[in-house]
Amino acid sequence: MKILKYLMILALPALMMIGSTSCDDFLNKEPENTVPEKEVDYTDIDNMYMPVSGVYGKLRTGGMHWVIWPLSIIRDGDVWSGRVDDQGILVDYGNLKYDNSFWGLNEMWNQYYGIIKVANGALAALDNYSENITTDAMRAKYRAYCGEVRILRAYAYYRLSQAFGPVTILRDNNQADMTPSTVNAVEKYMLEDLQYAIENCDKVRPNEAEHYGAATAFTAMHLAAKIHLNRGENAEAESLTDQIINSNKFSLYSDYYNLFKIPGKMCNESLLECQCTDFGQGAGDMVDADQWFVFQGPGCMGGWNFVGITDNFINWATARGETIRLETSVLAGGTTTRDGDVITLQGNPNNTNNWNGKAYTPTNQLTPGRSKYGSNNNIRILRYADVLLINAEAKVRQNKNGDAPFNQVRTRAKMPTLSNVTVDQILDERRMELVCEWGERYNDLCRTGKASSQLSGWNESLRYYPYPLTQLQNVETLSNTPKDE
Repeated sequence: MKILKYLMILALPALMMIGSTSCDDFLNKEPENTVPEKEVDYTDIDNMYMPVSGVYGKLRTGGMHWVIWPLSIIRDGDVWSGRVDDQGILVDYGNLKYDNSFWGLNEMWNQYYGIIKVANGALAALDNYSENITTDAMRAKYRAYCGEVRILRAYAYYRLSQAFGPVTILRDNNQADMTPSTVNAVEKYMLEDLQYAIENCDKVRPNEAEHYGAATAFTAMHLAAKIHLNRGENAEAESLTDQIINSNKFSLYSDYYNLFKIPGKMCNESLLECQCTDFGQGAGDMVDADQWFVFQGPGCMGGWNFVGITDNFINWATARGETIRLETSVLAGGTTTRDGDVITLQGNPNNTNNWNGKAYTPTNQLTPGRSKYGSNNNIRILRYADVLLINAEAKVRQNKNGDAPFNQVRTRAKMPTLSNVTVDQILDERRMELVCEWGERYNDLCRTGKASSQLSGWNESLRYYPYPLTQLQNVETLSNTPKDE
């Protein structure tokens, strides 16, 4: 058997060597095919987690590519590209003018399918290891590892279908027919993967996992609940989020301002994060997400001046009486942060002066010697506040009371509690709590039928991005009518 590309290893410090059980050993390996292939000894069960680690590595190096971020978040009226220049096409995307020749769409497509391919390969490798398992304990570990991979594969499909709608289900990496499947079929496929994970992964927080920060059964429940909510399957969404809540393992991080900064890394609110580290060293190798943070930072802190928060959102949040969440979500030019960083106003009217504050890591939290914007911070993907708001909405849509989970989120934000909350109040709370997080607002507008009234020029034909031109030119069957399987 030949080693697959997800087993390739970066030349990192000694703690990254095979055999270590630290989080960095497994969750941060680079999956790129950068060294020659070699034989894998599938009888060495101690290395069975290595293919899983490669999927996490691909999530970090591919799923966090900087261009994926604006394509995910800028269509909701609250966020825009932040800067008009050679990447001005991103502004056109914000204005719902789609161009399928834009290279970023092809990058998004390739990176998410890259995760899926690595996941498919990892499952094949795990099957090879399983042939040499002799104990029930190792058999259970094998199933749990398969569950982790299936969670990450489902996550990649979730983002793909959010962006492009009907997409190809790649059941095998050698598959020739790339006919897409309907959104309904893709959702069913994801839910099958997630159900397997729910049944076989440990029911612990990611920060309690065998491999620190790994996806768990609760991660699978959260993602499955999001899918059910999108499908209008409210009882299922309620049941899954009830299980997470009633586990009593998760809680909202008390300090919303620091939730997205170094102190909040892998806290008890986290259900999935992309882990990064500088190993606590002021120089040398880092495991990070390349330009994800830098892309959306202000120029005065070494950023690229992209990802702006609109005046429309700021005015709406201010009128609501928001304080802590507004301060955290908007890094405002012409101000000095509570951590002492001076955020310089941009003189160019084509640049934003209000950046994504959730990507801001204060200078005083960086490891001494490091200056790269966001270095040593993690990227938050799924968190418990979303679980609570899904639970509240699912309950209210079934004529139940959703006040308790809803008000947990508001209380953390120092907002007054409300009684007999409505779906619209919950959607507004999601807008505030989850601003600039993975296109949640845009997805909420689409799934609730509000997009056409809230987004100028929007209609159902604009819900999804077009397939990338490069893919259409090179994959003939991608133009086939989507199948419901």
